[in-house]
Amino acid sequence: MGLWFGAVVIGDARTRILDAAEELFAGGGYEGTPTAVIAKLAKVPKELISQYFPRKIDVLVALVTERTHVEEDDQVDAVPGDPAGTLARLSRVLPLRASPAMRRILFREADTHGSVKERLGRLNGELARRARFALGLALPGARGDAARLEVAAATFAAILIYQENLCQLTGHQIDPDAVAELIAHSLV
Repeated sequence: MGLWFGAVVIGDARTRILDAAEELFAGGGYEGTPTAVIAKLAKVPKELISQYFPRKIDVLVALVTERTHVEEDDQVDAVPGDPAGTLARLSRVLPLRASPAMRRILFREADTHGSVKERLGRLNGELARRARFALGLALPGARGDAARLEVAAATFAAILIYQENLCQLTGHQIDPDAVAELIAHSLV
């Protein structure tokens, strides 16, 4: 059991702080969210936030670091001759540990915070690398040259990462299977 601070159990306070910050940063942005509001939503004393995160920027950095991790992995369920199925299966197993709210935060704050921009770039790079690897397995030989596979992989990764923002703009969800089919048709 955690320690008590007033009427609050401290053991899960850090997680509640990050959960609240994620919700608030996604809705109103980093700059528009005072730490007092984070504390209120997290149901913790404001002073407790500074014990975990000495500066407000430390909250953002922790969110980005901890909640957008994609592990490097080359295991792909690729079927030679089936690039659409290969990409569709890849989209379902990618360990994209960024909630829709975190993806909004990444795109919103990348312009103003270098660590966020760097994380977004690494996330995009890893997804593109996996898609390129999967397409190379699905299209062996001369069926897809390196430049075309690179563009197809980059497009697929960008759509997977950016889909939440597009949904907010248009109100429509993007079907990763349909995107996989479209990209596959462009390669064969």
